Amino acid sequence: MNFLIENPVLIIHVICEEAYSVAGRKSDIVMIPFTGTAESPYFNGKIIGTGVDTQKISKEGHAFLSARYMLEGKDCDNCNCRIFVENQGDDMNCCTPKIVTDSKALAWLEDTPLKAVVEPSKGGVTVKIYKENGSWQ
Repeated sequence: MNFLIENPVLIIHVICEEAYSVAGRKSDIVMIPFTGTAESPYFNGKIIGTGVDTQKISKEGHAFLSARYMLEGKDCDNCNCRIFVENQGDDMNCCTPKIVTDSKALAWLEDTPLKAVVEPSKGGVTVKIYKENGSWQ
């Protein structure tokens, strides 16, 4: 893996709700609503409302994952803020998150190359977001 495993910039504890699906002619779609919390030295908070993980699975078995959600909490300067996360990929061991935030202290996340690992956990998954090697604020 080409990113820093030791120091996640954000850890999201996702609690999955009931999935919804449709089986199409060329692909199947599964949508999984979720809630959860986030923690790190940079941010602590919770998912606002409900996020959704959309999985598009081809009839050949190739999957594309796309999760979108918004977090609300406090940044490392103890200021209220929000963070929008869009995490996409075709491998749970190496997804690409994009972040938008209104936090001045965390603005660097919008320009920093990031990678994420999604790990199964009780009742959901844990998403760990890392800076790619060589990237820094």
